[in-house]
Amino acid sequence: MSSTAMKKKVLLMGKSGSGKTSMRSIIFANYIARDTRRLGATIDVEHSHVRFLGNLVLNLWDCGGQDTFMENYFTSQRDNIFRNVEVLIYIFDVESRELEKDMHYYQSCLEAILQNSPDAKVFCLVHKMDLVQEDQRDLIFKEREEDLKRLSRPLACTCFRTSIWDETLYKAWSSIVYQLIPNVQQLETNLRNFAQIIEADEVLLFERATFLVISHYQCKEQRDAHRFEKISNIIKQFKLSCSKLAASFQSMEVRNSNFAAFIDVFTSNTYVMVIMSDPSIRKWWRCTFLTCECAVKKGHSYATNPCPCLSASAATLINIRNARKHFEKLERVDGPKHSLHMRMR
Repeated sequence: MSSTAMKKKVLLMGKSGSGKTSMRSIIFANYIARDTRRLGATIDVEHSHVRFLGNLVLNLWDCGGQDTFMENYFTSQRDNIFRNVEVLIYIFDVESRELEKDMHYYQSCLEAILQNSPDAKVFCLVHKMDLVQEDQRDLIFKEREEDLKRLSRPLACTCFRTSIWDETLYKAWSSIVYQLIPNVQQLETNLRNFAQIIEADEVLLFERATFLVISHYQCKEQRDAHRFEKISNIIKQFKLSCSKLAASFQSMEVRNSNFAAFIDVFTSNTYVMVIMSDPSIRKWWRCTFLTCECAVKKGHSYATNPCPCLSASAATLINIRNARKHFEKLERVDGPKHSLHMRMR
């Protein structure tokens, strides 16, 4: 592994059977939900390094939740486990019959974190929510969230409801990973500039391996608040289907009478999704860098006078292609700090 990599230690903890390894396998190891049934219990600590956005490496510590292991974490292994932690993710089985013991172990984790990694971010996932009756889910989660936030003080705790059977798992992990991206504000600024330049309704940036949403910008209000996680889930499943047929997923275009959506490889570590309205109208999109070869031949300056032979779909894909170099630089932790601006030709 490169010495220039920025490693972030992530602790994944919770009682045995709470679902830690299953969710890790779905997000990072390309499992589908039904295949996680064959996974065995984690013995002691399983370490894995996940390269994320080039230089960022997630150092995942999946800690077995059997009572013997948990007690050891707080005694003989305390310094080793809880030192230099960036993020603690604690998983609660919503149907656990040992809630009091779960809370005791969680509080012990918090005490160790305060002692060894006081700046660590804390996330609690109330898991297996699919097992709760739908009309009871909001109430049960709210009660559990209030208890956990009270118990976590003086540390701040962010809670998510999750299930491996729907998009909630992607929502939680996207939010967690977002906290670890070192230059995320600069990334968002440039994504906003890119969206405005090409006049997109919305632009999403996905991490290439996990398909977690790491940044987005929207110019128009959208109806579905859970659309990002649904898209992540759908495309991830489609990618897995492709791999089973010895094929690789490269890009996708979906359109109807109201919009067009383009998903394409963006940088070496990301995919981009661009949403455009009214694809049936031959509307020409401006771009910072590019001058179409055909436009040059015919004397058109593409940024101000669109090439007559270029379709809206082709223009959008070219715009994506020509923004890649800029966003590649942004992914490097030590890369140059500059923004994407419109440059007229």
